[in-house]
Amino acid sequence: MESLFKKHETLFTIGLIVIYVVMNSYMIQNFGYTSLASAIANTVLSILIVILIIVIKRIKYYGLTKAEHKKELLFFIPLIIISLFNLRYGITIANKTHEIIFHIITMINVGFIEEILFRGFLFKMMEKDNLKTAIIVSSITFGLGHIVNLLNGADLVPTLLQVCYAIAIGYMLVMVFIKSKSLIPCIIFHGVFNSLSIISSNTSGYISTIILMLLTIGYGYYISRKVKN
Repeated sequence: MESLFKKHETLFTIGLIVIYVVMNSYMIQNFGYTSLASAIANTVLSILIVILIIVIKRIKYYGLTKAEHKKELLFFIPLIIISLFNLRYGITIANKTHEIIFHIITMINVGFIEEILFRGFLFKMMEKDNLKTAIIVSSITFGLGHIVNLLNGADLVPTLLQVCYAIAIGYMLVMVFIKSKSLIPCIIFHGVFNSLSIISSNTSGYISTIILMLLTIGYGYYISRKVKN
C-alpha cells in the first residue's frame, strides 16, 4: 500500500478531496451539519484517513506530532484569539442540545479532514517541487472549495465572503504548519473555529471579512519572517 500510494500520490490526493467534497455536500443537502448522520459520516471518513496515514507510514510526515518553535510562534495565542472570532457579536443558543453536540462532532472531524487533505496531502505533495507554489495552491484551493456551499443552498454574497477569508485562513494555517512542523495546532484551530459558529450571533459582512483577513494574513506573514527553519 505504501509503494502504491507513493506511485499514485496525486491520484490519491485528488480522489480523497473529491470523495470528501461529494460526501459532505450530500450530507448537508439531505441532513445538515446538526444531524447524527453527518457526525457519523465525517467520523468514519476521519478514521479511514487515519488508518491510511498509518498504513503508508506518514504520521510525522503529515505533521501529526508535537509542535516546534512554540515561543517564536507566540505560543499560538493569535491562533487562539482568531479561533474565537465567531463569538465577536456574542452567543446565541438557537439549537437543541443534541443538534449542538452533533454539529460539534461534525465540525471537529471537518477540521481534521480538511487540514489533512489541504495542508497535509495536497501541500506536502506539491512542496517537493516548489514551496511557494505549494503555499499558494493549498491556500487558494482551500478557499475556493467553499464555493460548493452555493450548491448546498447558501447565498452568493456570504459564500464569496467566506471564500475570501478562507483563502486568508488557508495561508495562515499553511505557514503555521511549515514553521511548527505540526498540523495539530491547525486542526485544533479549525475545529474550534467551525464549532463555535452554531452558538455565535455572527452577522457576515465586508468589515468582518476584512478584519479576519488582516488578522490571519498578518499572523501568517509574521511567523513567516520570524521563525527560521
